[in-house]
Amino acid sequence: MIEINVLKVVIPSVLTFFLGILITPFFTDYFYKYKMWKKSPRTEAEDITNDDFAKIHNTKDELSTPRIGGVIIWVSVLLTVLIIYLISIVFPTDLTEKLNFFSRSQTLIPIAALVFASLIGLGDDFLQIFGKGHYAKDPLVYRKIKIACIIGIGALISYWFYFKLGISTIHIPFGGELELGWVFIPFFILVMLGVFSTSVVDGIDGLAGGIMVTIFTAYSVIAFGLNQIDIAALCAVIAGGILAFLWFNIPPARFYMGETGMLGLTVTLSVIAFLTNSVLVLPIIAIPLVATSGSVIIQIISYKYFGKKRVFKITPLHHHFEAIGWSRSKIVMRYWIISVVFAIIGVIVAMIS
Repeated sequence: MIEINVLKVVIPSVLTFFLGILITPFFTDYFYKYKMWKKSPRTEAEDITNDDFAKIHNTKDELSTPRIGGVIIWVSVLLTVLIIYLISIVFPTDLTEKLNFFSRSQTLIPIAALVFASLIGLGDDFLQIFGKGHYAKDPLVYRKIKIACIIGIGALISYWFYFKLGISTIHIPFGGELELGWVFIPFFILVMLGVFSTSVVDGIDGLAGGIMVTIFTAYSVIAFGLNQIDIAALCAVIAGGILAFLWFNIPPARFYMGETGMLGLTVTLSVIAFLTNSVLVLPIIAIPLVATSGSVIIQIISYKYFGKKRVFKITPLHHHFEAIGWSRSKIVMRYWIISVVFAIIGVIVAMIS
C-alpha cells in the first residue's frame, strides 16, 4: 500500500514536469509573438524616489520579457489531473484508479482555487500588458481591486470549510486544537491575504519559483504523513509544474511568473495549509515569504511614522540585498538554501506536534 501511495505522488509529479517542458515552446512562441510584456516601466513604487531603485531596476528586461509564464504551471497541472483522471475512467484497473488523485474530499477545492485565482491573475496580467492609462503603473486603486478579489475568494472557500466541511479549528503546534467558531472565516481570509502579500517575492529570475517548489514539496510530505495522499499528490504535481517553469526561468529568464502564477499559487497554498491543518506551521515553511512581506511592512511603517526613515535601502528584502551589492545569483541561491532548511524544520514540527 505504501508503494502505491508513493507512486501516486511521484508519477503525476514527474508527468507534470515533462508536460510543462513540452508545452513551454508553444507558450513561449505565443508570448513573444504577441509581446506579452509591460509596455511601460513601473514608476509608482514605494521606493521610487530612492536612488537605489533606479540602480537595480532593469527596465530593459521588464519591457521585453513576457510576464505570464505562470500559465505553464497551472496548465501543466490541469493537464496532469485530466490525463490521469481520464485514464482511470477509460482504462479502469486497480493501478489507474489508485493513481487518480482528483477527489471531492481532498483536491476538488484546491484545484478549483488554483484555476479561479490563476484566471483572475491572468486577467490582471492582461490589463497590465494591454491596458491603457495608468494601470500598467499599478496605482493604488487596482491594488485594492486585487485585494477585494482575494477577500472574495477567501470568503467563498472559508464558507465552504465552515458550513459544508464543518471545519472551525486550527492546530497549534504542541498545543492541540483551538476552536475558532465563526472567527474561522475571517481568520481564513486574513491568512489568504497574508500569503498573497508575499507575491512581491517575484522580483529576481528564479527566486519565486525556487521558493514555491520547496514549500509545496514540504506540504506534500506533510499531507503524505497525515495519509492525505490525494493532497500530497496534488502538492507534488504543483511542485513538478513549478520545476518546469523554473527550468526556463533561471537567468536569463525566458519569462516571468506574473500574477497568474503567484496569485494561483498563493491562494492554493493557503487552502492546502488549512486542509492539512498545519496553517500555523506555514510561517516556518515559508520563512522567505514572511521575511519578504515583513520587510515591506516595516519599511512603510518606518517611512510614514518615523520621519521618513528607511530601515532597508529598498524593499522587498531581496532588492535590499541587491542594493548593498549582492549579485542576483547569490541572492537566489541563498534564498533557496534558507527555504530548504526552514521547510525541513517546518515539516518536522508538523509531524511531531
